[in-house]
Formats: sequence, structure tokens, C-alpha cells
Amino acid sequence: QVQLVESGGGLARPGGSLRLSCQASTITFSLYAMGWYRQAPAQQRELVAVISSDGVTNYADSVKGRFTISRDNAKKMMYLQKNSLSPEDTAAYYCNAQWRRLEYWGQGIQVTVFS
Repeated sequence: QVQLVESGGGLARPGGSLRLSCQASTITFSLYAMGWYRQAPAQQRELVAVISSDGVTNYADSVKGRFTISRDNAKKMMYLQKNSLSPEDTAAYYCNAQWRRLEYWGQGIQVTVFS
């Protein structure tokens, strides 16, 4: 059974930083495009950042220059370094893995930015 487990969420102040991690299991991790999505209350889930199997990254305009996505294929880990946080970044963050027609989601982890 494929598992994607997020960690590193929690509370942060505006201007602060958090690092999210996603641990994958039972997949050939290096084949998968990996991504972070987020969903705020009463909002649709939106793409935050993606990283392809060969390391090409893409970001939502709202996080460009503040967030950095990375991956460690040997550890089957993906990361999201989030800097200069704002209250608008408050959401549940989800890890996503895609390869061909296969797609998996983590359970999500809450990030709350408050002053």
C-alpha cells in the first residue's frame, strides 16, 4: 500500500519559516513527479509547487521567491521550505505523487500563520 506522510506543519508567525516533509513508501519514488498542494477553508485545493522526476520545479505565482521544493530520491523524501510566511499561507498542505495514470495523496498537514 502506497503511503505519503507529511510532517513539519504547525504554527508560525508572519514572516517566519516552516519546512514541510513528505515521506513516501512502497513506490519507485524516482519515477514520480511530486508536488505540494494546499486547501484553505471553503477554498478549492490548489497547486503550490511541483518537482519532476528529473528535478524541474514549478511554483504557483503566490509562492514564487518564498517557497522552495526539493526532493531526495535516495530517501524517498520531498520537502517544501516555506519562508516569509503570511496569513494567506494558512491551509492544509498535501503531498502528491504522480506517474503515468497513478496518483497518490497524503493525508494532509495543517499550517497556520497568525500574528
